Amino acid sequence: MQQGAPPVIPSFGEALRVWAKVGLLSFGGPAGQIALMHRMLVDEKRWIGEHRFLHALSYCMLLPGPEAQQLAVYIGWLLHGVRGGLAAGILFVLPGAVVMLVLSAVYALYHDLPALTALFLGVKAVVLAIVIEAILRIGRRALKNRVAVAIAVAAFIGIYVLKVPFPLIVLGAGLLGWMGHRVSPAAFPAAGGHGNGAQPDTHGLIDTLIEGGGLTHTRRSTPRALRTLALWLALWIGPILALRLVTGGDSIWTNLGQFFSVMAVVTFGGAYAVLAYVAQAAVDGFHWLLPHEMVDGLGLAETTPGPLILVLQFVGFLAAFRAHGALDPLLAGTLGAALVLWATFAPCFLWIFVGAPYVEALRNNQAISAALAAVTAAVVGVIANLAVWFGLHVLFGATREVPLAGLSLELPVFASVNWITAAIALAAVIAMLRFRVGALPTLAFGALAGLVTLWL
Repeated sequence: MQQGAPPVIPSFGEALRVWAKVGLLSFGGPAGQIALMHRMLVDEKRWIGEHRFLHALSYCMLLPGPEAQQLAVYIGWLLHGVRGGLAAGILFVLPGAVVMLVLSAVYALYHDLPALTALFLGVKAVVLAIVIEAILRIGRRALKNRVAVAIAVAAFIGIYVLKVPFPLIVLGAGLLGWMGHRVSPAAFPAAGGHGNGAQPDTHGLIDTLIEGGGLTHTRRSTPRALRTLALWLALWIGPILALRLVTGGDSIWTNLGQFFSVMAVVTFGGAYAVLAYVAQAAVDGFHWLLPHEMVDGLGLAETTPGPLILVLQFVGFLAAFRAHGALDPLLAGTLGAALVLWATFAPCFLWIFVGAPYVEALRNNQAISAALAAVTAAVVGVIANLAVWFGLHVLFGATREVPLAGLSLELPVFASVNWITAAIALAAVIAMLRFRVGALPTLAFGALAGLVTLWL
């Protein structure tokens, strides 16, 4: 946007192309996906300012479900209302869902395919590099002063060492930010404030339009919120109830719909937090999968674009594939995957379309903004925990639990290091951080390097 030029909202077609690109390139889990959107939407397109982006991210981190996809829905909604939010959210998920569907079918039919295993070896190593780059980028933006750094460190220790549940970390950080701002506003600045080392705000197109009285759909309206709530509850729950009436209360379709609808409401903390919750029920309760298959599914999800929570699609596919009844197994698996996708992602649109106008109205509330800024700082520590977990399982073949003051700390078995994966990861880190190579070329390099290991 040129200086002095009147602000012009991008066309819906242009936004579709950008959201499609985000969906195709959104590797690296939430850290990488958020960094990708930040680079494209804040730095390059300048559609949204720095502080509004972080404010929206803080709200999405408070919600159950995939925060990066919800952030895309939020920004799409800011630009073009409901149709913009739908386009952004669907295109964020669609590429990865298609890839995950294909991989789930291959897994169900062939299980151990050497070429696929080798390809994933290289891609996983590059994804680790993408996550490292993302943490550095988000950390520089969100950690404004020493207090924010301390919150991030405390969050990392809390979730990695003390095993504190993610919702408690978010709640604790929010309360600390809110109370701290009332006592010492300089130490606990609002999201728009500038502590020591803070990044200056960037004024985006959305900010300019809203300040000029535009984008009226972002204003609060209780009647509209109630209509939106009723509509999306019906869209989300209606198909699940219909399946129960048609197929019975004990069918695979009813169990999948009901279980993952409940999961969509109660699971905070991203795919890794979801995994423990789903694994217990899917493996021990419903007996849909074997224990090692849950880990394999997460590995597949980590190598596809889109949110890591697409691992749930893998669970739905295998569950319906194996309980296909009169249907063709591949058709049943596809329907099961689609049902799980609906139950998982439909409520994400509800949270944004109902709550975002109220979140926008609270941007100028300094105490609440400070609370959300503290949550954002804590999220840096949480994402760092995910990166450590990922590194342990990508670079090492085994880990061990080490007792520490009555607690348990997961450490690698250094003799189990995979030197090939470590070399690919190191090369990817150097390429991305030193030579600014993009994610897609680096991923292509990793896939090729992984395939080469078949002949080593």
